[in-house]
Amino acid sequence: MKVIHLSVECYPIAKVGGLADVIGALPKYQRKLGVDAQVVMPWYDKPSLQQFDLEKVAEGVFLQGSQSLTYTVYAIAEQHLGFPIYLIKVPGLLDRNEVYGYADEGEQWIAFQHAFLNWILTDNIRPDVINCHDHHVGLIPFLLQYGNDFRELSYIKTLFTIHNGQYQGWMNWNKGILLPGFDTWKWGLLDWSGVINPFSSAIRCCDAFSTVSEGYLEELSQECKGLEQLFIDESSRGFGIVNGIDWDVWDPSSDPLIPYHYSNITVKTGKRKNKEAFCKKANLPSDSLLLTYIGRFAEEKGADILSEVIRNFYSKNEKKLIIFILGSGNEQIQQDLELLCQSYPNRVSAFFGYNETLAHEAYAASDLILMPSRVEPCGLNQLYALKYGTIPVVRGIGGLKDTVIDISEPKGYGFVFKEFEVDKIVETIERAIEFSLDEKKWASIVKQSMALDYSWDKSAKKYIELYNQLLK
Repeated sequence: MKVIHLSVECYPIAKVGGLADVIGALPKYQRKLGVDAQVVMPWYDKPSLQQFDLEKVAEGVFLQGSQSLTYTVYAIAEQHLGFPIYLIKVPGLLDRNEVYGYADEGEQWIAFQHAFLNWILTDNIRPDVINCHDHHVGLIPFLLQYGNDFRELSYIKTLFTIHNGQYQGWMNWNKGILLPGFDTWKWGLLDWSGVINPFSSAIRCCDAFSTVSEGYLEELSQECKGLEQLFIDESSRGFGIVNGIDWDVWDPSSDPLIPYHYSNITVKTGKRKNKEAFCKKANLPSDSLLLTYIGRFAEEKGADILSEVIRNFYSKNEKKLIIFILGSGNEQIQQDLELLCQSYPNRVSAFFGYNETLAHEAYAASDLILMPSRVEPCGLNQLYALKYGTIPVVRGIGGLKDTVIDISEPKGYGFVFKEFEVDKIVETIERAIEFSLDEKKWASIVKQSMALDYSWDKSAKKYIELYNQLLK
C-alpha cells in the first residue's frame, strides 16, 4: 500500500505546532508496519533544510488564474528521517521563510495543491491513499473528483485528518478563478455560507475523515465555527484516532537534548538534576515544584488567562511554586506575561519564541505541566510530559479528556478541571501541590505516567486499518 501524507508542516523541517510532530512521526511508524508512507510538503527557505542533501526529481508548469507558475520538486532520502519526503517549490509562493502569516496564504495553498496534483499526474505517481492534513490541503478531495485535468486520478482514496477545526481556510469567491478548472455544476461542494471553505469541502468530498482524538470528534458536532450540522450529517464517515509520540525523539533515557538521562527507576534523581540545571538557566530557585506552560499564546490554548491564573495563585501561595513559560503568538498575551515576569522575578521565568532544546529540558525538569485549553483536538504536550514523569494539569476536553485521568479516578495520574474558570484552574493547581506532599504517592503516579504507552505504534496501526477499509 502506498500512502502520501500531504501537509504544510513536518518536523524537523518546518514546525509551528503539533501538526509538524505528527507528520514527522506517523509515516515512519507506518513504514515499520510495511506501508510505503511518504510526505509531500511545501519548500521553505529555512536553515533546517541545509542539513539535507536535496535531489531535484521533477519540474513542471501550471496556470493559476492567468499566471503561469513553475514548480520544482525536491526529494530528501528515507535514511534521513525514516521516510521519503518531497518538497514543492514555487517561486514567489512556496519559497518563503515562515509557514504562516502571509496575506496571500490562500494563493500559497492553492499553488501547493495544484502543483502536487500536476506532478503526480505527469510523473505517473499513483498512491493508493492521499492522507490530507488540515484545511491547507482540503481542496484535494474535491479536485480529484471534479477537477477537469485530474479525472485520471479520481480512483485514489482520500482521508482528511483534522488537527484543528478552528481554522478552515475561508476564501472569498473572487479567489475561485485561481483554482484549477473544475466541473462548475459542483461549485456548491466548495461553498459554505457564501465563501470557499476548503475544510468543509474536504469533509464532504473525502472518502473518510479522522480527528486526532475520539473526544474531539464528538466535540466538533457541538462547536466548529458553523459546521456542527455537517459533522452530525457525516458522522458515519468520521473516525477518532488519538495521536502518539515518537519515542525515538521523546525518551528521557536517551534524549540528546537534556543534560541528564533517566528512566522510571532513576526518575527521582534524574529529574532533580535536570531541574537544578534548568532552573539555573532560567534564573529560578530549584527548591519548589516547577510548573511549566509550553505552547502558542492563543485563546484556544487558554494563554489569555494564564497571567490572571498565576497572579491569583500567587496572591495566596507564592512560596509553593515556580513557573516557566515557553511560547509565542498573540502580542498582547506576551506583553501580559512579560509584566508577570517583572512582578515575580524569582518565581516566574519565560522564553518567548520557539526553542526545541528548551522544550525538552523543560519537560525533563518540570514537576507539572499546565494546559488550560479552551479547545484541544488532541494535545501532544501532555503525552510528552507523561513520558518524562511530568504530571499534567489539564482541562477535560478533546484529546486531554482521552489521555489524562484525574487522580480521583481509579488508576488516575493527572489533575483535571472541567470549567474554563480562573478559580477552578487555581484550585486544581493547589490540589496537585497538596498531593505532591505525600512523596510516596507522588513517586507512584510519576512512575505510572512514564509507563503509559502513547507511542505511535498503536495509532499507526489504526490509520492503516482505516486505509484498508477505504480500499475494500
